[in-house]
Amino acid sequence: MNRRSLLEKWWILPVGLTVSAFGGLGLYALRVTRKSVPGAPQFQAGAAQRVAALSGVGKDWAEVNFSYAGRPCTLLRLPAATLGSLEVAGKHYAAFSRVCTHLGCTVNLVRDTEVLAFSFNYRAPDPRDQHPYLGCPCHFSVFNPLGSGEAVFGKAHLPLPRVRLERRGDELWATGIEPAPANVG
Repeated sequence: MNRRSLLEKWWILPVGLTVSAFGGLGLYALRVTRKSVPGAPQFQAGAAQRVAALSGVGKDWAEVNFSYAGRPCTLLRLPAATLGSLEVAGKHYAAFSRVCTHLGCTVNLVRDTEVLAFSFNYRAPDPRDQHPYLGCPCHFSVFNPLGSGEAVFGKAHLPLPRVRLERRGDELWATGIEPAPANVG
């Protein structure tokens, strides 16, 4: 092969690299935007553990953090029922593992939608969905508590595992939890 024929085919390298880069970005975008929708809860039974008194979660979006089955969890009082939530006297309670399904960082309740928009780069598409979300500070995944813990933005594509709640007198108890995804704790 002479120099002239080599220079005539030199264009193949940058074009091939460009096509590969855009193809890779397309595959990444598909993986990040395709999220699993939570279905019916698949709780694994666990030891009963007191989480909170009903009076301790007295208003919508009240939060109580606790540990269950070795995982950090959060109990929320929600304004509406979700899959896996518990209704007590017309009030709705749900509990989720706080372990992000992407790489296992601890998610936190983000109450301010402007902080969610600025820090996590997420703004709910429907103005009626302007409510607190659970956000992962490591890679900025966002989970919707009113969507049964569904991942709505970021690298996480699986929903947060839910915790089964029971009412015992004037208290809420955790009695089971969904298994964690295989790739995280």
